[in-house]
This record gives sequence, C-alpha cells and structure tokens, in this order.
Amino acid sequence: MSKQKIQLSDHFDYSRLLRFVLPCIGTMLFTSIYGIVDGLCVSNFVGKTAFAAVNLIMPVPMLVGSVGFMLGTGGSAIVGITLGEGDREKADRYFSLFVWTGLILGIVLSAVGVLIVRPAAALLGAEGEMLDYAVRYGRLLMICLPFFILQNLFQSFFVTAEKPHLGFAFTVAAGVTNMVLDVVLVGMLHGGVEGAAIATFISQAVGGVLPVFYFLNKRSTSSIHLGRAQWNGGVIRSACINGSSELMTNLSMSLVNILYNYQLLRFAGENGVAAYGVIMYAAFLFVAVFVGYAVGSAPIVSYHYGARNHAELNNLYSKSLRLIGVIAVVMTALSMLVIPYVARIFVGYDAELLALTSHAFRVYALNFFLMGFNVYGSSFFTALGDGVTSALISFLRTLLFQLLALIFLPMVLGIEGVWLAVTAAEAGALCVTVLMFITKDNVFHYRKASC
Repeated sequence: MSKQKIQLSDHFDYSRLLRFVLPCIGTMLFTSIYGIVDGLCVSNFVGKTAFAAVNLIMPVPMLVGSVGFMLGTGGSAIVGITLGEGDREKADRYFSLFVWTGLILGIVLSAVGVLIVRPAAALLGAEGEMLDYAVRYGRLLMICLPFFILQNLFQSFFVTAEKPHLGFAFTVAAGVTNMVLDVVLVGMLHGGVEGAAIATFISQAVGGVLPVFYFLNKRSTSSIHLGRAQWNGGVIRSACINGSSELMTNLSMSLVNILYNYQLLRFAGENGVAAYGVIMYAAFLFVAVFVGYAVGSAPIVSYHYGARNHAELNNLYSKSLRLIGVIAVVMTALSMLVIPYVARIFVGYDAELLALTSHAFRVYALNFFLMGFNVYGSSFFTALGDGVTSALISFLRTLLFQLLALIFLPMVLGIEGVWLAVTAAEAGALCVTVLMFITKDNVFHYRKASC
C-alpha cells in the first residue's frame, strides 16, 4: 500500500520529516555529484593546470548567479506563508513574479558577466596558460547564467509546491545530462574546458527551463502555478531582504574562495589551488546534506508560522536540532574515512599533490561537526521571515569570520592556518546562532509548545 501524501499542514514526526526532506537532500547531493564529475573530467583528461584554472574562476559566475538563491529562498518563504494564510491566488501571483524577475536579472547579469571574466581571472592571479583556460571556461558559464538562476530558484519552489520528489527528478535529469556530456565531450571528444562548460550549459537548461512548463500547466497537482505576473516592488524587496542570508552565503562563499585561492597561490602555488579545488568538490557532498535538510524543512516552518501553529513550530525546531546533531557526528566521521579515496580519484596521478590534498582535507573536515547548526539556523530564520537575523548568521560564518581567519591564522600557522580557517569561523558563528535561537524565541515562540 502506498504511503499517504505528505502535506505542509501535517504534524511531523521523525519519519514524516525525514521522508519530506530526503528528496531535497537527494537533490543537493546529486547536484554536488554532477559538479564533481566536471572536476574529475577536467583534472584527468585536460590536466592539473586546467583543473586549477577552472577552480580559480568558478567563484565568479557563482557570485554573479547568487540572485537565484536569494529569490528562491526568500520568495518561497513568502509564498509558503501566504499558502499558510489560505490565499492560493496571491501565492501564485507572487511565485510568478519571482520567476520572471529571476529570468530578467539572469539575462542582464549574463551580459555583464561575459565582460568581466578576463579582468577577474587576471585579478585573481591567473596568467599564461591558466588565464587562457579560466577565460574560456568562465565565459561559457556566464552565458548560461539565466538557466543557472532559474535552476536554483526552482529547487526551493518545488518544496513549497509540495513536490520535492519532482524537484529531485528534474535535478537527476540535469545531472545525468551533465555527466554523460562530460564523459563524451571532455573524455571521448577531447573538448577541453569548453566541453565541460557546454555540458554544464545544457544540463542547467534541463534544470532551469523544463520546470517552467510544469508550473505553467494549470492541471498539475502542484499547490502553486505560474501565470501572469503583477509587479510588486514591496514583495520583491521583502523577498530580497528575507533571502539576503542565502545571497550573503553564496556571495561570501565566492569571495572567500577567491581569498583562499589567493593565499594558496602564495603558500603552495598551483598545487595549493588544485588541492583546494578537490576539497571543495568533496566538501560539497557533505555540505549538501545540511543544506538539503535546511532547505527541505524551511517551507514546513513557513507554513506553520503563517498558520500561527506554535506547537508544530516547537516540534519542528526541537526535532531538527536533534537530527542535525546526529548528522554532524556521522558526517565528520565519514569524511575522515573517505578522504584518501576521494583525493586519489582526483589527483592520484601526482604524488606530491595527493599528499597535500589528503592532509589538507583532514584538517578542513573538522568544520563539518559545527556547520550544520549554523546552516539550519540561518535557514530557519529565513523561513520565519526574519531575513535580518538569517543574514547576520550567514554574514558572520561565511564572510567576516572566515576573512579574519584567512588573513590572521596563516600569519601564525602558515598554510595550516588556511585549512583551519573555516573551522574557526564556524565555531564563532555557532555562538551567535545559539544566542539568536534563545533571544528570538520571544518573537516567534518556537521553543515552547504554545505561546
């Protein structure tokens, strides 16, 4: 007998909560996996210099495309709260507005992005062959920016539409497309970095364009649908403010990655950048679990906050913190076990680079024990409509604390300080997250079964 459909309005025990968020975790994991295939193909079929160049320039299109995460998370919270209030027609209008706004911004940012790739790569320290690889790869990624923005936006809205499994299916389709094309274009046809970029371009079109047709279909069972958009500057502003934490997270990750690469070029040259690239690809898998849980559970929080169901808010809050604690321990232990195998797959052809990567990953992976609570805390406050608190947590953990750690720790510890910077930043941010959980309960009443 098939299990009953899970709805946002349900009461969530551990089983129901995990079943609801697992597709979103799967989506994030699969997105990470097909990103890893990009790196694997470039590293093994094009070479270490191309791999370092790809990782050097990657933060730039990620930085420009962060608007998709902002509109997706901030907008889905607004749509979820509106659904909780019982106004489906208004929820559809808001949803449509966010999608078309994301598309227009994507087109504009794509045009700007193509122009800034070369100066950005040169500013980051790329020169010679590495600069050439970075520009060729980066320009193609900038061209597909509108698809990238829509793909990120729809990841949040599929959960709000009570269709997380369908969102996962679109991600799998995009991922399989990317992996197959990577093997064909880079491995078999020797298409170089352009082949990897074209594979990404086509896969993002699958993940960003096909969902549009689903949401346009009024006969679908989705709880939200695309239709005629009505401009509402106040709603866009609210979504931007509410999603500013996710924007800050992605902007900060890009800026911090740029500083990481700069410091590593100083301490270890091309090998340092390549080692950090391997760590980032592998870390995506572990971070995806935390982000997937946070994004997957956020619409439930938004719905019950909109419905003023404080007892269920308390239930979701307490169960989520327990689950995050278990996941954190498992992820940290697992990372230590898989590090040698992951590093060997990427850079096993270079003994010196392999040794550097394996050691660096072990030091870096200590942050997985702390990260999950901060990721969930930021997403939780976004879901409650408190974008300021959410942005504060994201700003501190992904930008300010990491920048300070990346600047000052290497002065004392050398390259070890670079690898330890993220753990130091997460530890500082966790203190702030705990403080916000305690103080903001006076406003949202999620630590009590009733208010």
